[in-house]
Amino acid sequence: MRTLVLNAGYEPLAVVSFKRALVLVMNDKATVVERLEGEPVWAASGSWERPAVIILTRYVRVPGSTHVPVTRRGVLRRDAQRCGYCEKSATTIDHILPRSRGGADSWENLVACCLRCNNVKGDRTPQEMGWELRVVPRPPRGPQWMVRGTDRSDPRWEPYLALAA
Repeated sequence: MRTLVLNAGYEPLAVVSFKRALVLVMNDKATVVERLEGEPVWAASGSWERPAVIILTRYVRVPGSTHVPVTRRGVLRRDAQRCGYCEKSATTIDHILPRSRGGADSWENLVACCLRCNNVKGDRTPQEMGWELRVVPRPPRGPQWMVRGTDRSDPRWEPYLALAA
C-alpha cells in the first residue's frame, strides 16, 4: 500500500510506503489527510488507521528543475500506449526524425508506435512515407509527471493531484 505525501502547501512531493508515512505521522512531521477505512495497522501499543494521503507540517523546499527525463516508458505513457500513426496498441517508440539523420532523443521527436508501423517506416520521416501524425508530441506536464509513483495512483489522490495541475 502506498501513500501520497503533500508538502505544507498541498503540492504533491512523493509517494512512499504506508510504513514510512506512519513513521512521519508518529514523529509529528506529518498529519493524515485521507485514510483507508477498515484497514488499521496493528502494533503492540495500539492501532492506527492506514494513511492514504499525508501532509507535512513544515514546508520542504525541493531543489531541482521541473524537467521530466525522456524514457521509453514515459513516451508510451504520455501517448496512452497508442501508435502515433495508426492509433493501434503501441509497444515501441519511434523517432519522427530518425537518429540516422540527426534526430534527437527528445519529447518532441519521440512518439509511441506499433511494431508494424515502426518496421514499415524504418529510417524515413513521416512526410516521406505520406503519413500524418495523429498527435503533436510535447513534453508531459502536471504533478503526475513530477512525482514518482503517481502513475499507479489511488483514486483518493486525484483531488490533491488536480490541485497542483
